[in-house]
Amino acid sequence: MVLESTKNVEYLDIPEAEALVDYFSPEEQEILETVNKSVATADSLDAIMDFLFSTVCGISPCDRISLAFLVENGEWIMSHYVRTLYEPLYLSKGYTEEIHESSLNTVVSSGKLRIIRDLEKYLKEHPKSNSTRLLLKEGIRSSMAVPLFIEGKYLGILFRNSRKPNAYGEHHIRMHAAIAERFTQAIEKAYIIEELRAANRAYFEMLGFVSHELKNPVASIVTEAKLLMEGYLGDLNQKQFERIRRITKKGEYLLDLIREYLDLARLEGGDLKVEFRPGISFISDIVDPAIEMVHHQAEELKMIIVIESNPEKIIVECSPGLMKTAILNLMSNAVKYSYDGGEIRIKISLDEKSLRVSVMNEGPGFTEEDKKLLFRKFSRLRTPILWKQKGTGLGLYNTWRIIQLHNGRIHANSESGRWAEFSFEIPQPVTPEPKGKDE
Repeated sequence: MVLESTKNVEYLDIPEAEALVDYFSPEEQEILETVNKSVATADSLDAIMDFLFSTVCGISPCDRISLAFLVENGEWIMSHYVRTLYEPLYLSKGYTEEIHESSLNTVVSSGKLRIIRDLEKYLKEHPKSNSTRLLLKEGIRSSMAVPLFIEGKYLGILFRNSRKPNAYGEHHIRMHAAIAERFTQAIEKAYIIEELRAANRAYFEMLGFVSHELKNPVASIVTEAKLLMEGYLGDLNQKQFERIRRITKKGEYLLDLIREYLDLARLEGGDLKVEFRPGISFISDIVDPAIEMVHHQAEELKMIIVIESNPEKIIVECSPGLMKTAILNLMSNAVKYSYDGGEIRIKISLDEKSLRVSVMNEGPGFTEEDKKLLFRKFSRLRTPILWKQKGTGLGLYNTWRIIQLHNGRIHANSESGRWAEFSFEIPQPVTPEPKGKDE
């Protein structure tokens, strides 16, 4: 490989790593080995790039390093990561441009590395290059662009830039080749993980949006149906009353589904900020409102709800909104899977270390074999008597997530055909006080 210094732009083959075994000094080989190991164990794109930037700056010209990925079926390129030794940035993360009229198209189509020795000269030759104009505004004068190639597919381009013209030579190209394979594999893995996370966030954002948009009209339907049942527009005959009662039941069922999906979107959407507050009255602030929400349904089925508390007034630290959701889920579950006329018993205790809560109901329960399915997302027990009850399988999963967020543990026990009990404990306080310097 010979660089033709008379050319301002060159496209060069990337040397095979095997051919570079004896090329570098022992000190450089040690640095490159460290780079390879550290890049392979990094757990995110930013961590990989941060380490690469800090290392490369010490062994070759690098005032700026950036990573861009091909998007829209390879027709566009988008900047995903940028680190510099200077400020301000004009070509920053998120910058996107078409690739077909750019010299980067040659990089991707040929798989060759591109060297630009002087960006000022390059801009005169390519006056429409907006990215070059922005880089010059940052003070960048020379550039090396290296394609990232994985299993027959081009993933993106790694850029190294210097504020000096003619900064990159054969030695720098060989140095990059020595880390290219391991680096590209690590980038691909991290990129796929980030794409999955982004897709997951988008899914839960859409789930939350749709659920929220459905909530108000369904709640309005239920409210108006109840008003009709109460004679707001005149007396109803038995047939009319029964039809409207069915509408109300179906609407309440939809509201339960919407609530569970909204809870799931909040818990797993990545934007939930948990704030623990001290001085929460667990019974009056958490349990009583949850009971109030299931009271009508329990009353219709002639169920009895009993609270056992020791001590009577329990003051705790928790996230009240999330904890209310957890108790409501357990109460809804108990009402849904209780025998008509059965008893639901809530036990609450508090000591210096933890809050303990259990919700027990008289009902069909579950087998020991089924226990492992209880806290899984969308999982429902398939025993005939339980399968008759409609549901998403999200209530217990959401409760498990909430207890986890409180650094607690949740358990399930049952005697099949007689009762089921769900209990949890959370530490008090939830967030331990920081230790002093001398401890």
